[in-house]
Amino acid sequence: MNDLSKDSVAWVDVGDEDHDQRVDNYLIRRLKGVPKSHIYRILRSGEVRVNSRRVEPTYRLRTGDRVRIPPVRTAAPAKASPAPGPRLADRPLYEDEVLLAIDKPAGKAVHGGSGISLGVIEQLRRERPQLRFLELVHRLDRDTSGVLLLAKKRAALVELHRQLREGEVEKRYLTLVKGVWRENKKEVSLPLNKYVTAEGERRVSVRREGLPSRTIFNLRGTHGGYSLLEAELKTGRTHQIRVHLAHLGYPIAGDDKYGDFALNKSLGRSGLKRMFLHAHRIAFRHPVTGERLTLDAPLPQDLRRFLKVADAEAV
Repeated sequence: MNDLSKDSVAWVDVGDEDHDQRVDNYLIRRLKGVPKSHIYRILRSGEVRVNSRRVEPTYRLRTGDRVRIPPVRTAAPAKASPAPGPRLADRPLYEDEVLLAIDKPAGKAVHGGSGISLGVIEQLRRERPQLRFLELVHRLDRDTSGVLLLAKKRAALVELHRQLREGEVEKRYLTLVKGVWRENKKEVSLPLNKYVTAEGERRVSVRREGLPSRTIFNLRGTHGGYSLLEAELKTGRTHQIRVHLAHLGYPIAGDDKYGDFALNKSLGRSGLKRMFLHAHRIAFRHPVTGERLTLDAPLPQDLRRFLKVADAEAV
């Protein structure tokens, strides 16, 4: 990748991996450390040109386009600092030339921001600086562990997003809920509506005017006064599993937004320090070969340990 922090104009040829990307997003990704406000300023002023012409921030690049990027100053310290903690990409669940799948740990946000300096995507880009393109295919909540899929080529990202929109991606989660679930299999269709609390926090509730949302729950076992469920997402709404279960009267153990808050305190003393929700499987067609891929992430040790505690307390 060209060094864009020097006092000279850079000319960059757009490759296949950046085809159909908006020019503003392309610059934001390439000019790490440059404020977004400055990037939009050089776009509006015409200092950035594509094929010698001024373009709007929404212009979509094409393979072979030649981009003029003016001299800018980037923040050097961020480039030099190592990724903190365990490396996420050392033992991927799956990797090839266009895909990367990891087992995301709980407590790690997928994106930086809102007081989080480094999310999963930022850390992976530091760990794999040789990759010219790396983007999240989908998201997981900060407290949710499990399979997280990323694309290493733009064409792969576009195809996987199409599969997600068309309902061709199978996503299954394991979760432990308060109470004894009475049915082996239950399909739940409840509309979900997003709103913001007076404190500015994002929340979701079941409302008639909300978006259609469907989850299939399968009972995997009981552990004392708790039930272990597999949740299959048929739609991908924000907090869908959490809100569906809380509305039915089966809050997820450790859920600090929609759960049983008094119960959560006692769960912490019993060793459950986070929400019991794990993305254990994703299945889809490979964006290049068309082969059906199924990727699994085992239940983490902390959640397996708590199941044993719940069984022991029930005796």
